[in-house]
Amino acid sequence: MAVKTDLKKTLDGFRARQGEFRVLELAPLPYLMIDGHGDPNTAQAYADALAALYPVAYKLKFASKKDGRDYVVPPLEALWWAEDMAAFTSARDKSQWDWTVMIMTPEWITRQMFEEAVVTVGAKDRPASLEKMRWETLAEGTCVQTLHVGPYDAEGPVLAEMHERFIPGQGLRMTGKHHEIYLGDPRRVEPAKLRTILRQPVLRA
Repeated sequence: MAVKTDLKKTLDGFRARQGEFRVLELAPLPYLMIDGHGDPNTAQAYADALAALYPVAYKLKFASKKDGRDYVVPPLEALWWAEDMAAFTSARDKSQWDWTVMIMTPEWITRQMFEEAVVTVGAKDRPASLEKMRWETLAEGTCVQTLHVGPYDAEGPVLAEMHERFIPGQGLRMTGKHHEIYLGDPRRVEPAKLRTILRQPVLRA
């Protein structure tokens, strides 16, 4: 029986503790990605993106398992940005947010496997955003991250501390896009118990 790989248990990028900011180095990683704009709670584009990502992610998993390498589909992730970063901290104006929703794929997944999975998913009940999907490597390098426990809308103070105190205090400056990793399913977990890794790529100031 094939051993099932769980990237959450093997990759350092999934390690984070509440109340602790940690500087880490991340290797480039491959992701399924779809871009969009607007409030994730109300934008149809966000729902459409998820409806395309998950079927392709699971087609890849099943194809890999058939080839003898089973794995746990990694959690949903997203990059978030806006012209005014206060939209994430104090203002929390979600209508101004741009985003890329993503699901990581193991390093052994190939371009051919991705393309075949997209064709298979599109053959029946084609997701509206399937044509927007790409398979791309994300290279973040040096990052700061922490674990937030609680509702997504309570992230503001944690992000403000990360952006305004910890990062400058370490002689770093922000670069790249705010990154979130969703370790809890909001459909099944009450808001107070949601676990989200908050990550910010940085450079030496």
